[in-house]
Amino acid sequence: MRNILAAILIVAIYSTSYGMPTDPDIKIGSVTGKVIDSGSGEPIPYAAVVVKSIPGDSTVTGGITAEDGSFTINNLPEGEFTLQVQFIGYRTQSLQFSISKSEREHEIGVISLEEYAEELSGVDVVAERSTIEQRIDRKVVNVGKDLTTAGATASDIMNNIPSVNLDQQTGELTLRGNSNVRVMVDGKLSNIPVAQLLRQIPSTSIKSIELITNPSAKYNPEGMSGIINIVLHRNANIGFNGNLSTGLTVGIEAKFNNTVDLNYRHGKVNLYGSYGTNIGKYVNNGFVLREEERLLQEFDFLNNNKSHLYKAGIDFYLNDHHTLSFFTNQNTFDGKGLGITAITVEDMPGLSNMQNFFNRNHNRSAQYNFDYKWDFNKEGHNLELEADYNRFKDDEDADFRFSGNTFLQDYKDFVDTERTQTIVNLDYVNPLDSITKLETGLELRSFETVVGYRSTGQSFNSDGELVPTPATEFVYGMDIYSAYVTFGKTYEKWSYQAGVRAEDVTVKADTNQVRAFTDQYFQLYPSAFLTYTPAEKDQFQISYSRRVDRPGLGQVNPIREWATPLISGFGNPSLVPQFTDSYELNYTHRLEKGSFTSGIFYRRIQDEINRAVYVDRLDLNKLILTYDNFENTSAYGFEFTANYKPLEWWSINGSFDLYNQTQRGITEVLDHSDPPITEEDISTEDVNVENTAWNLRLNQSFTVTKKLTLQLFGFYRGQNQNLQFLVEPMYFINTGARYSFADGKGTLSLNFNDVFNTMRFAFDGQRPYAQNGQFNWESQNVYAGLSYRFGSGKNRQSQRKQRDDRTKESSGGIL
Repeated sequence: MRNILAAILIVAIYSTSYGMPTDPDIKIGSVTGKVIDSGSGEPIPYAAVVVKSIPGDSTVTGGITAEDGSFTINNLPEGEFTLQVQFIGYRTQSLQFSISKSEREHEIGVISLEEYAEELSGVDVVAERSTIEQRIDRKVVNVGKDLTTAGATASDIMNNIPSVNLDQQTGELTLRGNSNVRVMVDGKLSNIPVAQLLRQIPSTSIKSIELITNPSAKYNPEGMSGIINIVLHRNANIGFNGNLSTGLTVGIEAKFNNTVDLNYRHGKVNLYGSYGTNIGKYVNNGFVLREEERLLQEFDFLNNNKSHLYKAGIDFYLNDHHTLSFFTNQNTFDGKGLGITAITVEDMPGLSNMQNFFNRNHNRSAQYNFDYKWDFNKEGHNLELEADYNRFKDDEDADFRFSGNTFLQDYKDFVDTERTQTIVNLDYVNPLDSITKLETGLELRSFETVVGYRSTGQSFNSDGELVPTPATEFVYGMDIYSAYVTFGKTYEKWSYQAGVRAEDVTVKADTNQVRAFTDQYFQLYPSAFLTYTPAEKDQFQISYSRRVDRPGLGQVNPIREWATPLISGFGNPSLVPQFTDSYELNYTHRLEKGSFTSGIFYRRIQDEINRAVYVDRLDLNKLILTYDNFENTSAYGFEFTANYKPLEWWSINGSFDLYNQTQRGITEVLDHSDPPITEEDISTEDVNVENTAWNLRLNQSFTVTKKLTLQLFGFYRGQNQNLQFLVEPMYFINTGARYSFADGKGTLSLNFNDVFNTMRFAFDGQRPYAQNGQFNWESQNVYAGLSYRFGSGKNRQSQRKQRDDRTKESSGGIL
């Protein structure tokens, strides 16, 4: 990680040095330029720029570069000067220039900094500790070894990231308390289910995690709470090099992670590939107790999952202006599941029964990506064409068996799902001058999902008679045509960016048995950012964006998604999108030994999509869970993150986030005291829930020796309320150790998670029944990981730009 704090300190030191005396009347000139990485061509923000006098070598003034690497230093007197650019990990670059009455504004051009060779041996150098940066449109968590030690995969470290929560049972990922978030890897969407995807990315492959809560118009507008972009380490060293990593997690059952990344760079060709596996068994259990009926549901689940992920790619650097790239990801997943639901009626034991659920799931995803980039003569001026095709196929067989006092008969469900996704985009970037930038682009996105459903079971018809369950095919497709333009400018202490995205959307949903649905709409999605930097250590930013949440497949699919003896889940094909206007204000302050960022946000949500709970009219003891649109609502919150190093051997990262949202839904309630239950006992309730939730995270790293580091991480999630339940607080403490060997090329990690075995999901609820419950998973576990990087050669990083992301494509990294 590049040490931003050190760059600021350099400027502070120089600014207090003895300088050349000047008179305001003769300060007539300015110097401008841009600082980039010589290998990747990327801008270097926060680099120290110092102006010294000739002769004398005394400091006149200085500053730091902006987000895009540009700088402007004003109020220079006449004379000869040396301009020095410094940044930790790079060689200092010095240039001479002069200011005179005939040449008052000096354009120094692009300054390329070279990285120190000793820092570039091997594949990647991972920072010792994680830090957080606030950029113009995102918060960047630079993943250090203190986070990678926390677990084997991206899934294991997500709860350590500020404002992010991951439900370890369901795999649901939320940002600022909202699950309407898009997940990208290196700026690209994937057809792989998010929970499965996160378990396949090794934590050691992650360079940073970007939280883009108010994306600009350049980005696709999906996701109320924004985008989580996982940026992987890139590698384009000359010669052959790579990385090997393996990990074992042991809780009740064992889980294995193995990855090999390989890269070969010679001349104008860069080849890369990787192979990763994730194999393990996952145990979950819990109970739900209906208090009035004394009806207890007990759940036990065991899943045995195996996944294999392959990647291969090639970059052709035709010349200094033209680059062709191609890569493919191939993923296979095989899962077997066993679920047991035991129902016990305390007052009437004869009504007790049991459901055994056997599941076999196999899916495959294939992604093919082509990219052509044309760099013009002017630095940063380019045109890029990218095409991405993604195909996903999933086959699921489920076997339901019943015993005890139940009229339900054994049956089997067969669900086949196919998804295709095609994205073609054309982007144009033109830095009109050193402080002004224009970006524009066109995009076509086409999605189609086909779900086929067959069952050997029976269902009730409209007359209440049992008949064979009909086979159903559900087709859900969407075509999106969009164009965007953004314009940004920096002027002294101020910078702004404004843009708009226009989209024309056509949605079609059809099924051979249930109903058909068509929707077409045109929308504009504006965005605006304003940043004020009154001093080197302070930055204020206010931003606005308009977002959309298009209903997901699980929310619109009318085919039964899952079932227990008492609950069935269905989608609603008639859902319409919900739109969100998002406002945000952030403040960043840099300290001598750290920094902190605080911010507030407010969202106005139109046509909110949320849960609807109904009593099954064919069996009044059962519930149906589905979705619906509701009235407009709002959400707001506060966030605070900080990193501080009080001592050379002790560093602290901490965060606190609080959010409030008004949730609306429909719940049918049973008003009865004694069985039997009749339809007259059912009443409908429009539910309004005011939910305030908060999270606290504290991560500490202790350097024992140059090779040995210890970690201590604590997490606390406060009580919160959803439409159905009051969820009790959750908390845990993790400890870890990391040992480096082989001159830093190898790392051995050992972690003990949930030391006191306190992490669980416990709740109380009154809708539609008075009930309480608890679910547990393998939160207490031991993780051991080994990583080794090899190879040699001078670093010469790929200059390939990635769509929807200011990062590079991972060369040899997973996904």
